[in-house]
Amino acid sequence: MQATTARLSLPLEIPMKLQRRSRWLVLLLTTGLLACAGYGPSKNDLGISRAELVQRMGPPDQERQVGGVTRLEFPRGPMGRHTWFVYLDAAGRVARWEQALTEANFTKVLPGMGDGDVSLLLGRPSERTRLARQRGDVWSYRYESNACLWFQVEMSAEHQVRSAGYGTPPECELRDSPRD
Repeated sequence: MQATTARLSLPLEIPMKLQRRSRWLVLLLTTGLLACAGYGPSKNDLGISRAELVQRMGPPDQERQVGGVTRLEFPRGPMGRHTWFVYLDAAGRVARWEQALTEANFTKVLPGMGDGDVSLLLGRPSERTRLARQRGDVWSYRYESNACLWFQVEMSAEHQVRSAGYGTPPECELRDSPRD
């Protein structure tokens, strides 16, 4: 007796629409993974040079001298919820880093404080909104939280904190608004 094999005839071509979707999915996943790789500092970054850090994380938004050392600021926004302060030692190598957008830092923002002091404490805000009648600005900081909140600082026209507190970002107001 002779064995016979049945062959299924399946089309080998993947439909073009599916090919395009697959390419986009691969591109998005690859881009997302690369973006995450340079999002924030890691324990492997201790001791690396400034040039290596910038190659991995991109150029800093701000460079300041703080307490006799160089601090590089990396806000991850505008929708990002982190601002990394990376401190370099005298040799220009990563000595430490910290997350600036924390509730502990928010409690340090007090009425009468200058805008330079707020910037030194929290970095660049996610958004700045001009108040009517030239009364000043509102600086808004998104941050890591389980609630849909951001921290907001109202600056007077004289560049001093008038008030500070938590608010609801526009994307949350839209999501939570009742449907007509």
